[in-house]
Amino acid sequence: MLRGSLVALVTPMLEGGDVDYANLEKLIEFHIQQGSHGLVIAGTTGESATLDFDEHCVLLNRAFEIINQRLPMIAGTGANSTSEAILLTRCARQARADAALLVTPYYNKPTQEGLYQHHKAIAEAVEIDQILYNVPGRTACDMLPETVERLSKIGNIVGIKEATGDLQRLHEIQQRVADDFILLSGDDATTREFILQGGHGSISVTANVAPAQMARMCQAALDGDEQVALEIDRQIESLHRALFFESNPIPVKWAVHQMGFCENIYRLPMTPLAPQFHEPVKSALTAAGVLQA
Repeated sequence: MLRGSLVALVTPMLEGGDVDYANLEKLIEFHIQQGSHGLVIAGTTGESATLDFDEHCVLLNRAFEIINQRLPMIAGTGANSTSEAILLTRCARQARADAALLVTPYYNKPTQEGLYQHHKAIAEAVEIDQILYNVPGRTACDMLPETVERLSKIGNIVGIKEATGDLQRLHEIQQRVADDFILLSGDDATTREFILQGGHGSISVTANVAPAQMARMCQAALDGDEQVALEIDRQIESLHRALFFESNPIPVKWAVHQMGFCENIYRLPMTPLAPQFHEPVKSALTAAGVLQA
């Protein structure tokens, strides 16, 4: 079920910082119509680090009501405190999410044994499918393949979002886990090759603005159709770069705003996209067919 293009959805916000549920509904309907294969709510791209506990739980519940089981919903519930991650993961279960996505604890810099014990404790505390999330570029913490192997033996740890962009890392994990362990890319620029080399899909930033193309590209790669996957990926490859001109989700939220699906409002410490990047991001959107020239 958790295959293909899974959108790391932005969280629309109102002036003053409250979550904008009207635009959230518009966004979700857009992704359902465009053929996305699933939605990640309150992940990194959704500014989860700025949501307080109650907001986080309300957001998960409201999103589930809007989605209404038309797509799989993955809830971001990671934290650098194990007890906090358990509480958020319980919220995900209560919200009836299909799975929880748990980033490695950031800032703390735990050992590999610490990572194992952290994720093991959450898995034992909450009966919901859980996806590991390794993104050392943001967390200063790298979950190594041998730790992934240990955790994959826990029944409700069902997959990993591997965001290093290193395809060799994919191969190392593949050799250590069962065939049904879900392997998701967290790096849009290498997603096509990731899937062609045995991955199952992507948790994608680019899919926020080019959902139909990402869904078709991922499906073509899953089907082993290298030529079609390459042709589609070439149409959107400028987006893979442009959406990271500044820290995610700054460029992608600006792009979603240009498409009319949310206000250009962030919570500190995120700030609006710097003016010098407006034209390059808009050009990438135009090149991908997202905006009219």
